[in-house]
Amino acid sequence: MIRSSLPTKAREVIIQDAIQRDMATARRFALLNLIWNERFLTREQLVARIELKLGKNCFGRSAWEDNFYRDMRVVKQAFHATAYQLAYSRSKQLSGYYLVDQPPLSPLLKKILSSISSEVDPRQIEIYHRLSPADRFRQGCAVSDAARRVVAYRIRQQNPGMDLTEANKLA
Repeated sequence: MIRSSLPTKAREVIIQDAIQRDMATARRFALLNLIWNERFLTREQLVARIELKLGKNCFGRSAWEDNFYRDMRVVKQAFHATAYQLAYSRSKQLSGYYLVDQPPLSPLLKKILSSISSEVDPRQIEIYHRLSPADRFRQGCAVSDAARRVVAYRIRQQNPGMDLTEANKLA
């Protein structure tokens, strides 16, 4: 392979175009990013997270397991090309795909989570602990519904001719 001195931004444009045009490339790029930031995710967890990002059945309806393992072989090659080793742990404490000699979370994700957790009010956590599971579930649903309504509202702002049902579906 010829070494390229192309600017990183130019390569990124081409990669983004390939991701938009080809589902396999989109899945592989999403898997690469997910495993780069989080380790010890099982096949089921990876598939669920990628389907949230790219859509239900993005691995296919019938041969999804074959597609997943093909994608993971390519992801493993990509990590190997940069001297990272992708492995799988079957340990009960930490099972799933991980990068050898890397912490469970990337330093960037750990920093983000740390800054978010510093904003949490311990008194509010105590209140949540006192709620019944049903009340916690209701609050979670209410937050999710509110977030979906905000997203649907923004979609309609960007697409004035779209009806509410379509915006909710996209959200």
